[in-house]
Amino acid sequence: MTQRELASPPVGVAGPSVAARPELPEARRRGRDTGGAGVKVPWWFVVPALAVFTAIVVIPSWRGAFYALTDWDGLSQNFEFIGFDNFIRVFQDKAAGASIMNTALYAVGIMVVQNFIGLLLALGVNSAIRSRNWLRVLFFAPAVVTPLVVANLWQYILAPQGALNVALRAVGLDFLAQDWLGNAQLALPAIVSVVVWQFAGYSMVIFLAGLQSIPEDVYEAASLDGAGSFKTFWNITRPLLAPSMTINLMLSLIGGLKLFDQVLIMTQGGPGSATESLSTIAYKDAFQFQQFGYSIALTLVLTAFVAVASLIQFTLLRRGENK
Repeated sequence: MTQRELASPPVGVAGPSVAARPELPEARRRGRDTGGAGVKVPWWFVVPALAVFTAIVVIPSWRGAFYALTDWDGLSQNFEFIGFDNFIRVFQDKAAGASIMNTALYAVGIMVVQNFIGLLLALGVNSAIRSRNWLRVLFFAPAVVTPLVVANLWQYILAPQGALNVALRAVGLDFLAQDWLGNAQLALPAIVSVVVWQFAGYSMVIFLAGLQSIPEDVYEAASLDGAGSFKTFWNITRPLLAPSMTINLMLSLIGGLKLFDQVLIMTQGGPGSATESLSTIAYKDAFQFQQFGYSIALTLVLTAFVAVASLIQFTLLRRGENK
């Protein structure tokens, strides 16, 4: 049989006409042009949203940046321009220095522990256990509760006569009972633990979405090759979870750097300044000591920390994804 006979359709079966074939790409191209992706939207459609964004975000941000260069108390109309004195004070103030260190500890601790536990939970509920759907709901439930409620709840649980110490004494573990929020060495880890308890389920959901997007054929091939559980996780699951890991690490890092509600409710920055974060000390300087200029300088320093840390982390994680 000749090549022409092989290429021609069988007798009685209608094949595509020669004239119709080049029309398909043209139709698809026209569909793209009229379907939205290729349509040129008039630039003035953006004006209403841009005006609202400018009024709500851009103008207040620029005004705030200007007041960071003044000694404004937040109430009076009179203030003096003092240049970068507030920013210099940030790095000379011992309380601000301690809050910067605490903020870094919050961010690193929450990022590492939350994602480690979230990954373990995701691996567990992704298995074939019958109660996996109920466990998913149970682990994710704290994430939908407002942090203020969670902080108030755990403040009572971790009190000297709270539920945790009562439970420890009830089972004969009196030596483990502590003043969890009144001890300078335990208060910060206690707050980190509460944040992890609330948002580990959030990280779990993102990891779970990544796990369920991995084809089963890959695991079957690894099993046929004799790969064990650890090698399968390290060589298959871990690389394919890199996008989910990037998202989780970014969200937990930013959340740790901006931590405010839990600290203010549970310890108010104490004992001493053991749990102060940049957010809480900026709040106190603004609304307790009426030093709004200095407070805004603190928030701008925090913004710079968040931006730089997020950019560095995102760059490193994206490089890891591409390897």
